[in-house]
Amino acid sequence: MLYIERGPDGQLRRVEAEPFDEMTGTIPAGCDEALSWFANSEDEHTQRVGLQASDLEMVRVLEDLIGVLIDRGVIRFTDLPEAAQRKLRARQQTRARLGGLCALLSDDDEPRLP
Repeated sequence: MLYIERGPDGQLRRVEAEPFDEMTGTIPAGCDEALSWFANSEDEHTQRVGLQASDLEMVRVLEDLIGVLIDRGVIRFTDLPEAAQRKLRARQQTRARLGGLCALLSDDDEPRLP
C-alpha cells in the first residue's frame, strides 16, 4: 500500500511508502498508476520508494513461483534449506489466517506448501 497526495486535477503529486500529513488517499503498490509514477520520476527518493514497493510485491511472486514449481514436481519442498521451509510455512499459515487478503493470484490458483 502506498500513501498519496493528489492535486486538484486528480493527478498524483506525491507518493510515499509511509503516511504523511498532506496525504489524500492510498493506492496499491503494484497498480499501473503507481508503477507509471515511479518509472517517470527523476527524483532519487521517489525511485527508492518505488523499488521498495516492488520488492514487497516480488516477495509474493517468488513465493507463488516456488509453490508452482513444487506443485509441478520440478522441485520438492524438502529440497529447500530448512530455514526457507520454515519461512515459507510461516508465511502460508499467516496468509491462510488472513484469508488471502494480499493474494496476487486468485484463491483457486494459490499454491499449497506441505
